[in-house]
Amino acid sequence: MPTPYDPLEWAKQSLEERGRMACEAWALQGYGTPLAVFLFYGGKIVFYIGVWALFCATSPALGGPSTIASWWLHPIAFQKAVVWSMLFEVLGLGCGSGPLTGRYLPPFGGFLYFLRPGTTKSPFWPRLPLLGGYRRGPFEVLAYLALLLSALRALLAPMPGVEHFLPIVLLVPLLGVMDTTIFLAARAEHYWVTLLCFVLAQDWIAGAMAVQLALWFWAGFSKLNHHFPTVVCVMTSNGPLTRFLPWLRRKVYRNFPRDLRPSALATALAHGGTALEISVPLAFLLTPLGEKPVVAIALMLFLHGYIVSHVPMGVPLEWNFAVAYGGFALFWAHPEVSLLSLGITPLSVLLLISLVGLPLLGNLVPQWVSFLLAMRYYAGNWAYSVWLFRGESYRKLEQLKGSSRWIYDQLAPFYDRATIVGLMGKAMAFRMMHLHGRALAVLVPRAVDRIQDYEWMDGELIAGLALGWNFGEGHLHHENLAAALQEQCGFEEGEVRCIFVESQPLLRPSLAYRIFDVRAGQIEAGELPIAELRSRQPWESPAGS
Repeated sequence: MPTPYDPLEWAKQSLEERGRMACEAWALQGYGTPLAVFLFYGGKIVFYIGVWALFCATSPALGGPSTIASWWLHPIAFQKAVVWSMLFEVLGLGCGSGPLTGRYLPPFGGFLYFLRPGTTKSPFWPRLPLLGGYRRGPFEVLAYLALLLSALRALLAPMPGVEHFLPIVLLVPLLGVMDTTIFLAARAEHYWVTLLCFVLAQDWIAGAMAVQLALWFWAGFSKLNHHFPTVVCVMTSNGPLTRFLPWLRRKVYRNFPRDLRPSALATALAHGGTALEISVPLAFLLTPLGEKPVVAIALMLFLHGYIVSHVPMGVPLEWNFAVAYGGFALFWAHPEVSLLSLGITPLSVLLLISLVGLPLLGNLVPQWVSFLLAMRYYAGNWAYSVWLFRGESYRKLEQLKGSSRWIYDQLAPFYDRATIVGLMGKAMAFRMMHLHGRALAVLVPRAVDRIQDYEWMDGELIAGLALGWNFGEGHLHHENLAAALQEQCGFEEGEVRCIFVESQPLLRPSLAYRIFDVRAGQIEAGELPIAELRSRQPWESPAGS
């Protein structure tokens, strides 16, 4: 969908004018994704479910796709769903794939990248002997390959058991030490913790239930902020169905096009969505033992159906299907199981740490914990970064053994230069229209003198190019990635300036930020009050308010 302005002329404007034009365009057009792209994601979901059914067919206790109605809630089917979902994600086929995450050629990263020695990684401890360093070596490649083969072995087993799950449980954290990207890509906070239940408990149903309840609860809890209404606006403007409802897209803003802050409708939808997400786990918990959780299942289907229908950027579509399936396979199929049956065991202690301790810490001190491990899903309150490349200094990234080329080069086979610039302007608008993105109108002028001299690139796209995966985890493209790229590309001072913004901590009224030169290091750090950001338009600096 073409922008309502000339993108090449737009690129010559000031930051404030660029932001205003791009945000107004996003409000009515979203990213402007062709309908064929949504068919691509729909086909991927069919593939995801179909392959799971084929793996289930290898178990005599189950059956083939033609008899799926009789076995789809069997415990073995659920176990295989967990293993297949983790494999699907760690292969790079799930979250963070395709055009809606800045992946065009190729549309996937993951295995195309993690199996190649010499690619860039994000180690937990960069200076750790053997497991540290910023370049992937043969050991890391072999460990990743071992994870893939271990998962395939479990999926092909007629009756998978501890001997199949244990290698996966051991390999995921090992890979996480070597490259946090892989640990996060595996959606370890969900699938790996559930696999722990398979390994440490003979009757693992209660543990898996606890994981599911935590996913819903913390996702809802994290939306108790001023950020989520802007997420509703951005999602509504970009949904494949709302493109036929332009009046609704306008209604989620206070006064389109002059005031693009969330309207009363968007705020009400945000509060309603938060209440719904918290209500789902409560409804399951309040269902009497032995009774089918009809109300809880209905609420769950409405929640995940709403999310999937909007095809949010980052596209966690298969993950939403997996969570909804877990609601049926655990709570509907086993209404007699109580969480109290976990007792006081090593598993219950580990679950307490991973399902309560880490999420709570991630809300209180978000710079210490990934938003995925803290289960702060799609709340709008994320760490992020913007990278500013002076002139053609971005060409130095070609020295990397990357998963893809510079985004303009990926798009060149499909579009002319003006259209590509227009698309990248929409990526800028996506960031600025979230509440945290309003900080950029203040911070970009502090980072560079003339925005017209720099190529603006969201850190998500840099992570996708350099690390092989990206899915909203801003810490993947903060100082560690800057150090890795500087080590390999040798940028001069002033060639690359980065703006790193942290999540808003629970009970604190501000966002922390850092302005960083890839060669010279930190230039400035400070905090911006949330109340001030809420009072301004996405593109508006304090002087213009």
